[in-house]
Amino acid sequence: MLGRFREEHDDDLALWVALVDELRPAKASDTQAAIAALRGLTHTLASRHDLAEGLCDALIRLFRERKQVSLYVSSGLLPSTGFFSETAHRISGRLLPEVVDTDYMKDVLSVVFHRKDDEAWVTAIPDADWVEFLRSVFGSTPIQPDSTEEGYGLPHAAAEILEALRVLAYHVSAIGLEPELIRVDPTLEEHESPFLAQNEELLVYLDHYRRAWRDGTELVEDEKHLQVMLDQCDDVVLRIRKRAAKIGTSLALTFKLERLRQHLGRIADLLFLLQRLHAERRIDAVATQIVGIFKQLVHAECRKNKLSDYWGQNVELLSTRMTESASKTGEHYITSTRREYFGILGSAALGGLIIAVMTGLKIVLGRQGFAPLTEALAFCLNYGIGFVLIHILGGTVATKQPAMTANAIAASIGESQGKNSNLENLVELIARTVRSQLAAILGNIGIAIPMAMLIAIGIHWLTGDPFTEPGKARELLRQVDPVSGAVLFAAIAGFCLFLSGLIAGYYDNLSAYERIPQRLLQLRWPRRLFSAARMQRVAAYVENNLGALAANFFFGFLLGGVTALGVLFGLPLDIRHIAFSSAYVGYAAVGIDFTLSWQLAALSAAGIALIGLTNLGVSFALTLYVALRARRITFAQGRELGKMIVRRFVSRPRDFLLPPPSTGQAEEQNGEASLPQREPHNGHVNHKIHGNGKGVLGHRRSNG
Repeated sequence: MLGRFREEHDDDLALWVALVDELRPAKASDTQAAIAALRGLTHTLASRHDLAEGLCDALIRLFRERKQVSLYVSSGLLPSTGFFSETAHRISGRLLPEVVDTDYMKDVLSVVFHRKDDEAWVTAIPDADWVEFLRSVFGSTPIQPDSTEEGYGLPHAAAEILEALRVLAYHVSAIGLEPELIRVDPTLEEHESPFLAQNEELLVYLDHYRRAWRDGTELVEDEKHLQVMLDQCDDVVLRIRKRAAKIGTSLALTFKLERLRQHLGRIADLLFLLQRLHAERRIDAVATQIVGIFKQLVHAECRKNKLSDYWGQNVELLSTRMTESASKTGEHYITSTRREYFGILGSAALGGLIIAVMTGLKIVLGRQGFAPLTEALAFCLNYGIGFVLIHILGGTVATKQPAMTANAIAASIGESQGKNSNLENLVELIARTVRSQLAAILGNIGIAIPMAMLIAIGIHWLTGDPFTEPGKARELLRQVDPVSGAVLFAAIAGFCLFLSGLIAGYYDNLSAYERIPQRLLQLRWPRRLFSAARMQRVAAYVENNLGALAANFFFGFLLGGVTALGVLFGLPLDIRHIAFSSAYVGYAAVGIDFTLSWQLAALSAAGIALIGLTNLGVSFALTLYVALRARRITFAQGRELGKMIVRRFVSRPRDFLLPPPSTGQAEEQNGEASLPQREPHNGHVNHKIHGNGKGVLGHRRSNG
């Protein structure tokens, strides 16, 4: 195969395809086979200089005869098209592949590495092996200058990189002038934009580079000036991200910021390659930089139509802001002191009281014989309005906690990365989260069950008719039977809880980004009707509670809509929620006149516990996964953290059940010690937990 590279061939591309086919392992996951194949090729080239020379000539000819600009300015970079347009483009690209034009190096790369999993083995091969391969091909021979006058003696590949940098600089300038960015950072209009300045500086640098290559002069000062401009661009992107985290973001803004980050990163990579190339004038001296860019481009071309990659990237961008808002909310569900602990216990008891009433209303609505759609809407409104009422009155629904606390824990994990000393604080945070969650569960079911019994007994006493007939009571008990599909339905409810957490973050972000409170104050008729002072309070309430109100209302519709979907599609879909299930047991116990056997009572208790565990586990796991992915956190200390949690539970189980009995100033300090300090959210409310109890009871006015 290598011998044929020494000959002129009408179809060099076919030879490159054949060569990569020889390197490609039978399975992409077989990294060792790929490494062995590349090392074998490298060894052959090292011992056969004639073959290395033929391969070198073929590689130079490949780059000289193809256009490379599109490869550097589009592969691996987010396109300028919108989310849905790019989604449609990728779907069509998989169903009906695009026309391949091998005059462009971008298409050549996709033809040579034509399998979807090629990027797996290419990236798995260590950089050192690829570097050794390039050095065996090119040796230490100096780069031969191009004889064309317009190229200033530059090699064709280097001239193409210069042109790609010029295009990338224009792209950065265009993105940097987008109104979305200026809206978040108005100072871009007050001073010269670094995105425009870098374009001017880069164009000057490219012209000087061509002359310096021809004349053999240095580019030190030009490189420094350009680097200053690029650093300023990075600083502006970082500043806009921070401001957007406070005043809200949008999919368009996060998309543009990510495009900016990618373009600036590609410019930095290509500039570093050019600088090294100018200094050394040998391919083998820049082999490390070439390999890094090569792996990026192969990965991008192999996955260019991968829809899951594109969606995942955009979900990461959008969920970053949503989960950041939810992490601030989650801190209020984690108690430190006894006052906070009993505060959340009391608010959960209020939630259990309202849930018992909601459960009774659902039973009544189910008897009315409504049409399926009407019944579904009635159930949704019962749930949605009930959850909103719980939030407004300052109550707590236990299962709403995991979706919030998971974000707070993810934020703490991000701050603990690589810091073993912070793992103890993380264990403390988890212990406080567990006991806070147990307090909320006890408050919910501890009131929901007896309150349901009192409602059933009271209605029976007033009307003379049982609230639940024995047949209906037995049906309610079957719903909490662990072997009746309750676990699956509880998992569906857990997924709904997870979605409601994202909805809360979305609407909190929407309120800040669209400036809804400020726009409410612009309305004239409410100010005349309610007075300016009342409208100020309304606007402040909306600012701090829109996300929680929306999440609670939509959570109700998610719960009620699951059963409706099951009826619509003929599927056995339903939900099981720990608080509602416990209230059902209370109504059922009265319905069968408290004749439950101890076996049935034990089975119902086990069913409630299993439903609650599934609700909490599913919502917590999903939210933690999204929060970690949004922050791009990979926690390598998970095993050590697990051991520390087990040791803490064995040595001090009380920490997971009850708060420490400390009082006074020490208690307040303890309450503020473990959670990271946060900046005021939305400019008004400080979300730090304080030991005076306001962090538990006061948060009901700002989060659900």
